[in-house]
Amino acid sequence: MRRRDTPPPRTGNNEIETLRGFLDYLRASIAAKVDGAPEPQVRTAAVPSGTNLLGLLNHLTFVERSMFLGDNVTNWQATFQAAPADSVTDVVTRYRETVERADDVLDQCTDPGAPLPRPRSRRPAPSVRWALTHMIEETGRHTGHADILRELIDGTTGR
Repeated sequence: MRRRDTPPPRTGNNEIETLRGFLDYLRASIAAKVDGAPEPQVRTAAVPSGTNLLGLLNHLTFVERSMFLGDNVTNWQATFQAAPADSVTDVVTRYRETVERADDVLDQCTDPGAPLPRPRSRRPAPSVRWALTHMIEETGRHTGHADILRELIDGTTGR
């Protein structure tokens, strides 16, 4: 059993830096959980709900795009499955690229109480504080799922 563990970040001189530090920590954790996971186990459901490791990261890509880039997602359940042609590398790369684009938006945000700038969305924007807190919760929850699924696949543990 391999164990790679990284402690939570010691970051943040202000609220936004602290929230972004924890979100970045979780983003890196889940990407690392999926990166290098073997086929076909990475897309095989290990629980009755159908949850699979690759689908979790695919879903979080859509959540990041919806929250920070203003994309409209009409079928959230479908986001939990990666396309059959998508490799592990494809999904991890797409997630990391989406995170970079989301960070570009967040780099413009200095007031946690201000509405999140969402260029293409017609929906009302939440505050930067709410968006970051929600993304920490969403990413943390799915990272926990990924921890268990990856350990079941090949014994890899740790953050």
